[in-house]
Amino acid sequence: MNAATFSAVVYGISALAGFLGALTGLGGGVVVTPVLTTLLGVDLHYAIGASLVSVIATSSGAAAAYVREGFSNIRAGMFLEIATTLGAVAGAHLTTVLPGSTLAIIFGAVLLYSAWHSIRARKEGPATKSDPLAVRLRVEGSYPGPEGPIQYRVDRVKGGFSLMFVAGLLSGLLGIGSGAMKVIAMDQVMRFPFKVSTTTSNFMIGVTAAASAGIYLSRGYIDPGVAMPVMLGVLTGSLLGARQLVVSRTRLLRLVFGGVVGVLALEMIYRGFRGGM
Repeated sequence: MNAATFSAVVYGISALAGFLGALTGLGGGVVVTPVLTTLLGVDLHYAIGASLVSVIATSSGAAAAYVREGFSNIRAGMFLEIATTLGAVAGAHLTTVLPGSTLAIIFGAVLLYSAWHSIRARKEGPATKSDPLAVRLRVEGSYPGPEGPIQYRVDRVKGGFSLMFVAGLLSGLLGIGSGAMKVIAMDQVMRFPFKVSTTTSNFMIGVTAAASAGIYLSRGYIDPGVAMPVMLGVLTGSLLGARQLVVSRTRLLRLVFGGVVGVLALEMIYRGFRGGM
């Protein structure tokens, strides 16, 4: 495969990944990294470097649209970014001591857990009570609904903040922007509405990825020949996905998220145990 064909294929895959990432709050990197390594044979560390660049592009593309529409909770996102940024720096440093096969197994396990959380039916509805800390921080709000703004409450702020550190750690370690774990933290723990969780995740992932991308760049893991088509593709897809989210059904988003991520997770775990990464 020559360079032009490779770039075109990577661009197409990345556009699809960006579309899915914008719809689910994952960020395109959660799809781009396993596809680059399993289908195109790109070294995992370079795939992670390109993924981090794409995550920044996704956040820049989709987040602007979500903020304009009034879905993203900017105040909550800026507060939670404190935890994710600290975790991202720590995770990026861990890549120097972990081999590619180990990273692949960790990556797959995280994605499999995320897919399971997405597909299973929620046993709880939106938060019915407010965490006093959420009230003090003023992270509760509203988002557009068919008949006007829909108010929501926020619960378990400390638990969500702690999980965000883990999300940042995984971002720096795996280059996924930690969108999957962020959605779980906001959706399952803090009880944000799902569309608010996904849009706020897209707002946050760029800052988290930027914190670790500098470390990958300094170690030579960001190759322009891979990172550029990935970035352009994900940016294109994320802009299209941001428009589609407004009219999409939440349950359908969960099924798409869980199905795609679950398949990729199993493939990454299999290759990790085979030592093929």
